Amino acid sequence: MSHAVSLLRAARLANSTQYFSAHGGFKSERCQGCRLAPTHCMCALRTPVDTRAAVCLLMADIEPLKPTNTGWLIADLVADTFAFCWSRTTPDPALLALLSDPTWDCYVVFPGEYAAPERVVHAVQPPATGPGGVPKRPLFILLDGTWSEARKMFGRSPYLNHMPVLSLVPGEASQYKLRRSRCSQHFCTSEVAARCLYLAGDAAAEEALQAYLGVFTHHYLQAKNQLPVAWDGEAHQRLREAVTRPA
Repeated sequence: MSHAVSLLRAARLANSTQYFSAHGGFKSERCQGCRLAPTHCMCALRTPVDTRAAVCLLMADIEPLKPTNTGWLIADLVADTFAFCWSRTTPDPALLALLSDPTWDCYVVFPGEYAAPERVVHAVQPPATGPGGVPKRPLFILLDGTWSEARKMFGRSPYLNHMPVLSLVPGEASQYKLRRSRCSQHFCTSEVAARCLYLAGDAAAEEALQAYLGVFTHHYLQAKNQLPVAWDGEAHQRLREAVTRPA
């Protein structure tokens, strides 16, 4: 199944003049559907969930190529996921068209201390009315990259400057284990998306996405350490419960 992130990855590879090799992890062949070793493939676990909100991933240059990228997980589950490579000078016209579409209520998700105070919100606002009197749907714009890349994207994207900045209140520490972070309050992209879905009233989708990240992490680390998948383990049980629970 192709989705926004897999299509962006394919386009990025087609335009690349250099071979991309991921650092660390395992060096064997990877499944094109989940980026895991075929022996640890989790494509059969992909279960799309219904959401009121949508997600727009603005991705740093090589982020779609990284096997540990978790924006891919969002696109696996949330049908209305859009993905674009970030450019300071030539933003994708399709991105600009999406952000100007009056059916969406757009939020840039970023720490509030980096934005003007009058732009910062901590909750999703009651939906405004769009065309035809239909309530607008939340569209969360996530800056997907390293922390330094995300700060650059936030500061050098003038087409985002008129939008409210959704600043998430720190909670428990990140559960992401596949990349190092200097700060326990730095969350991976799918964790940020899950929190946004919760704030938009998509609590079942939030739980499913968190559980899906847990399964991806388990499969990735088991493959890296040449260990079998624990199909009856806690991570898979949590996902089964999350995707079968009524919305």
